Amino acid sequence: MALSGVEDDKKHEAFVFPKFVVMGHRGFGMNMLQSPDEKMKSIKENSILSFNVAADFPIEFVEFDVQVTRDGCPVIFHDNFIFTQEQGVIIEKRVTEMALHEFISYGPQKDGANVNPMFRKTKDGRIFQWKVAIRMILFKRSQGFNIELKFDDNIVYGEEELCQTLENILKVVDEHAENRPIIFSSFHPDAARLIRNMQMSYPVFFLTNGGCEIYADVRKNSLDEAIKICKEGGLQGIVSEAKAILRTPSAITRVKDSKLSLISYGQLNNVVEVVYLQNLLGVEGVIVDMVLEISEAIANIEVRNEEDDEEDNGRKCQIMFGEESKKVSISSNGGIAFLTNLVPKTT
Repeated sequence: MALSGVEDDKKHEAFVFPKFVVMGHRGFGMNMLQSPDEKMKSIKENSILSFNVAADFPIEFVEFDVQVTRDGCPVIFHDNFIFTQEQGVIIEKRVTEMALHEFISYGPQKDGANVNPMFRKTKDGRIFQWKVAIRMILFKRSQGFNIELKFDDNIVYGEEELCQTLENILKVVDEHAENRPIIFSSFHPDAARLIRNMQMSYPVFFLTNGGCEIYADVRKNSLDEAIKICKEGGLQGIVSEAKAILRTPSAITRVKDSKLSLISYGQLNNVVEVVYLQNLLGVEGVIVDMVLEISEAIANIEVRNEEDDEEDNGRKCQIMFGEESKKVSISSNGGIAFLTNLVPKTT
């Protein structure tokens, strides 16, 4: 449905976060079942427990993934498939092809039974049992929701199918959001455009890995393409893989000149110094897995500026992380050099 006049003006209003925001990735952080770090699998992602634990820390939003079952029920779940075991054989079932009653039958149940075990398949093909309790309990009302509209990159969706899925999600949000801050986000360009056309109450952000992976749909392959999508669709901002921002920090200026907000996601955001550098460069928020460590470090950061006599007119900052301090020269090149020396090499 096209918007015009006053409605069209509202559609293109800029969205600005009141301060630098920290968002909990899938609540208190995503699960990495293959990790030796128990923190990456002790609290199950995208669960009410995970959201409530995250809400105990100084963060503004929790981010989670929403799909819609075959019978039109929105569910919070990241993976496109549920893996289970039948007669000793691991099989996969697509979430959107299951009815709600089947979906909630996997994993531990309220009565303690575990009739249909659930597994997760990693990118390298390994399979781990995933003991997730899917149950409804009271959610704390202090946090905003960043709702990722989840679609499979390997499926071509028609507009009618996209609209039906989005209508099912909007119905639940409209019924239960009350005064909670809500952001919609999606890696699917058409879904992002449609959800913006269907409502003007909540800002919409386009998710992109900014070229860290290459897709057949060129709209997904760079920050400049993301800017174009947002400007054409009246979206309010971009959620980018942090690596893409740090590879091409000049893109931040182009995002800002387009009157768009910019936040980031990715494993680099679990390093405090990387988060701080993005803040200095103009990124407005981060989605993180290490909610406790990052939120507390950000809350306790103290910056002391010092005079700098260097020719590049940069500025020296003493960054205080609790009792530790680091002196770094922050300039267009100095900041990136600092980052390069500080964080592990990533592929």
